[in-house]
Amino acid sequence: MPRDVGAAEAENRGGGEADESDADGGKQSLSHEVSIIARELPVDPPSPWLGRWVTRLKGEGGASRRALDVAMGRGRHAALLAAAGYATFGVDVKLDAVRDAVARVPGLRAWCADLRMFPLPRERCDVVVVCRYLQRDLFGALRDALVPGGVVLYETFTVGQRRLGRGPTSPDHLLDAGELRARFAGFDVLFYEEVSTPDAVARLAARRV
Repeated sequence: MPRDVGAAEAENRGGGEADESDADGGKQSLSHEVSIIARELPVDPPSPWLGRWVTRLKGEGGASRRALDVAMGRGRHAALLAAAGYATFGVDVKLDAVRDAVARVPGLRAWCADLRMFPLPRERCDVVVVCRYLQRDLFGALRDALVPGGVVLYETFTVGQRRLGRGPTSPDHLLDAGELRARFAGFDVLFYEEVSTPDAVARLAARRV
């Protein structure tokens, strides 16, 4: 995995779907006082679907299994992975989110990076989790980050979300019908669905063969 970047060292930041960039481009880190306040704010609950799959997969393999949470935000899914016994890594474009995730999740190793500029590790992860994030030029790297037999768990919005009047509206941030499954062609699909309520999302669990 990439070198562990402590919260005070993380410097590479950029735009992303999961959160809009700060007005100053995210170039100024939060003050110590603001960081403390942020850690006291509630974190959105993890995806129940992802929670079920993390539980289902945790019995596979040995004790040294690695998991990566991409665009992890403040660590809601990294916490699930760590609790399931994975050596857990996380990456996010927002420095304050990385700091808060490290503070919240015991043992989490995290780094702050713009994944449009910095590569993911190749063939190092047993599980890769992506939730509510879409960066189309990252699909190849997500595939390559898994070891053979590793599993990707992916859940994010589809174009149907526009009809609900909330959430992302840009086509850059919304999957087309059937797109997520097609992006992992050649993988063994363990689960796939597209739903329209309460949010319009596609969900995929697929194993690299």
